[in-house]
Amino acid sequence: MRMKFNKSGQLLLVSAASLLLATFLTACETLTVDFVFVTSSKAAGQNNYGEIDVFEVNSESGFMRQIPTSPFPSGGRNPVAEAVSSDDYNLYVVNQDDNTIVQNVIGNDGKVYPQNTVNTPGIYPVAVAVNGTNLFVLDTYAPLAACSTAAPCSGSVAVLPITVGTGSPPSDTLGSPVANGTLTYWQVSLPGKPDVIEPTGIDVLASGAYLYVATYDSTAGANYIFGFAVGSGGALTPLNGGAPLGGGAFAKGTCTAAFLNAPFVQGTCPSAIASDPTNSYVYVTDEINGEVHGYSVASSTGFLTPLSGSPFPSGNQPSAIAVDPSYPYLYVANTLDSSVTAFSTSSGELTRIGTYATGLQPVAIGMDPSTNHFLYTVNYLGNGINGTISGFELSTTAGTLLNSQNSPYLSQALPTAVAAIPHNGTGAGVAK
Repeated sequence: MRMKFNKSGQLLLVSAASLLLATFLTACETLTVDFVFVTSSKAAGQNNYGEIDVFEVNSESGFMRQIPTSPFPSGGRNPVAEAVSSDDYNLYVVNQDDNTIVQNVIGNDGKVYPQNTVNTPGIYPVAVAVNGTNLFVLDTYAPLAACSTAAPCSGSVAVLPITVGTGSPPSDTLGSPVANGTLTYWQVSLPGKPDVIEPTGIDVLASGAYLYVATYDSTAGANYIFGFAVGSGGALTPLNGGAPLGGGAFAKGTCTAAFLNAPFVQGTCPSAIASDPTNSYVYVTDEINGEVHGYSVASSTGFLTPLSGSPFPSGNQPSAIAVDPSYPYLYVANTLDSSVTAFSTSSGELTRIGTYATGLQPVAIGMDPSTNHFLYTVNYLGNGINGTISGFELSTTAGTLLNSQNSPYLSQALPTAVAAIPHNGTGAGVAK
């Protein structure tokens, strides 16, 4: 038996359905708190490019859903790092095997539209950071003719100015690298020593005043933090005469300072670096010893002083770090443990809150930039076939974590980095 409707009934039914659809769409728009961008390094498509998964995050449950038409090509091979512009309208993707940075405009629906591709000055970029109208890129090797994987040399930092575009949303443009005399980069090296310094992480303070680079000395088995003052137009001035701000040579993993009478030791293998929103503290993860090293920042000089109690135990092979921009918490992703460790911060010092399970091998971590209420880790091996994203809801009063609804979420295979923007608003995005 079928029910029949007269024309009036049909019109009422259509009107009700339209109203329901409009209500549903409005609710969806309202409930989307962030867009999250996850790059994956597994080659795909005819160009063997990596891919970008785009997720929308539900503001009530933290549920992450891929938007229609996701994933998008990364525009290059082996994307390893991401950053968003200060106005949250542009996504920068660093492709290591091509030595490129692809600038994408982010639509109001979260879709990404590639606009420009520029080459990094050096070879094999590993990390990127954005502050204001400057993009800082860290290359494994400086752009010297003799540098290669067979004959490695020390790495370098370059600064690319960002010209804010017009339109809605605005499309920015990356300019030519800022000049360092006759060079287009600043080499990260030990003054007067031939050691090969391999950079592993980069961080610029929220104020934009100082830039810090975590490195490993493969020649001496040491590691250091180098610092730069950021001047007008993005020009860099090395702190401490170009010598490391700290670190030391190590024998068989022991932590004994032995270079320049360094006042502190960073660890044996720095994997990530981050700073707090007040420009007061810098944190570096040591993946060999499973620790977080914390330092206070001298506002007048940019020099670093180790915090009381540092280093702080984390987990096995910490790979990424995120500092909550609004609440006194810090989170570390531990690759070997497949976990994230939460800390509270007081005067910069860390107190462990707890450790929470993630998908297999987390390699990047990000925070919800709209409300600082959700956290997500990018899990490289995921479920063994796909990569995964582990989502958490964090307590703003305790710093503890709860799994978001239906977490973990599938990504493309071998994900590497994460960045995020608030939905329909501006704010500070996050990156590896």
